Amino acid sequence: MSLLKFSARRVVSRLGGELKFPASKRLKICIGMARPSSNMADFREAFAKAKHVAIITGAGVSAESGVPTFRGAGGYWRKWQAQDLATPLAFAKNASRVWEFYHYRREVMLSKHPNPAHLAISECEARLGKQGRRVVVITQNIDELHRKAGTKNLLEIHGSLFKTRCTSCGNVAENYKSPICPALAGKGAPEPEIQDARIPIENLPRCEEKGCSGLLRPHVVWFGENLDPDLLEEVDRELALCDLCLVVGTSSVVYPAAMFAPQVSARGVPVAEFNMETTPATDRFRFHFQGPCGATLPVALARHETETVS
Repeated sequence: MSLLKFSARRVVSRLGGELKFPASKRLKICIGMARPSSNMADFREAFAKAKHVAIITGAGVSAESGVPTFRGAGGYWRKWQAQDLATPLAFAKNASRVWEFYHYRREVMLSKHPNPAHLAISECEARLGKQGRRVVVITQNIDELHRKAGTKNLLEIHGSLFKTRCTSCGNVAENYKSPICPALAGKGAPEPEIQDARIPIENLPRCEEKGCSGLLRPHVVWFGENLDPDLLEEVDRELALCDLCLVVGTSSVVYPAAMFAPQVSARGVPVAEFNMETTPATDRFRFHFQGPCGATLPVALARHETETVS
């Protein structure tokens, strides 16, 4: 079993969900590490040689498309932050409120579009694929903007806003209905002064599998829940094979994804971070490019002069 696989399984099985590096971990990451390079020409040389590129993306990519992150100051829906609503306990206590929150997020996402960073990744995947090279995207985002952009090799480790899971039979299904059920029409406004009148549970989204009609929940990983072990196996295989890794728009503090790129770097593979600011893991990487991903990625992933034209 690889180190990555062992570590990811241990963290997820013990702690689950989304967790952050302790301060002591952040300190250790920075000690004894050389500052990463911001030389785009050097990165482009590594990119030209790469046969298997892994791209790890986080909320920063989607933020440039106007997607609310619900993190940090101001990241509230009504008077709650995501960690108040995105839990099994919150759903058990008030499924109506949780569904209003996710209905709002679904409706917002239906109006959003991929930005130049999403499109650069998708174009790169298609182009390199014709050259016998592989690009895989491992995303923490649940908004499906990578799919909208055309990315094919996509591992959505936190699930999707547009999938549901039945709490009775466990069936997972795509669902792009707007609204997802009649009772949620016109619901979900984020203004803090709104008092949420509870929707009867029987009127919330229900399973359409024959003979079921169980209560549906969003098919996303909530705080305190484990990531899909089969999906983690796929992530592990991709990262074990990659010879170049990009970390795009992620804070590098959320487990288990925070471990992915540092462990790739530890085996000598070039890792390039693209972000608006440095992160606790920056000094473990070979490259760091600061600024909007929509500006830096199209340059980084453009056709290299040594690429064969097909």
